[in-house]
Amino acid sequence: MAVSKLDPIDRRILAELQADGRMTNVELASRVGISAPPCLRRVRTLEEQGYIKGYHADVDARELGFEVRVFAMVRLRSQAEVDLSAFERRCKEWPLVRECHMLNGEIDFILKCVAPDLSSFQHFLTDQLTAADNVASVKTSLVIRCAKDEPGLPFDVLEERLAKNA
Repeated sequence: MAVSKLDPIDRRILAELQADGRMTNVELASRVGISAPPCLRRVRTLEEQGYIKGYHADVDARELGFEVRVFAMVRLRSQAEVDLSAFERRCKEWPLVRECHMLNGEIDFILKCVAPDLSSFQHFLTDQLTAADNVASVKTSLVIRCAKDEPGLPFDVLEERLAKNA
């Protein structure tokens, strides 16, 4: 379903749940201006259609002992689809890799990794990542600090774009 098929209430539901996925259906319905039963039906439909992929807690990695965050830029020897897919499958198996994005340009993939300490990341880097099939090179950048980590989508930008096109 294209975004144009979502009405303003559906988009408001998505924005509200993105901001607070723990609110009750009654609270959500109140915030979007409809009663609870149709609100629940809309949420279920948005889930079934894939607009809502899940509900997650925002966990503080440092509080749980994951002090190290690293971006790893990976270049592969072969960019054949079978090799790209094989690397993506391998990334899904590595617990320290939290995100894996295929890029256009000199770098084939960028990986967002977390580790309890530098030693743990170094072992992962040397024993698994650089040793993986088809990996030609890996460049890493250690995160010093994060100035912004905003999950989700900017619904205000979406609404502005839709208003211009209306």
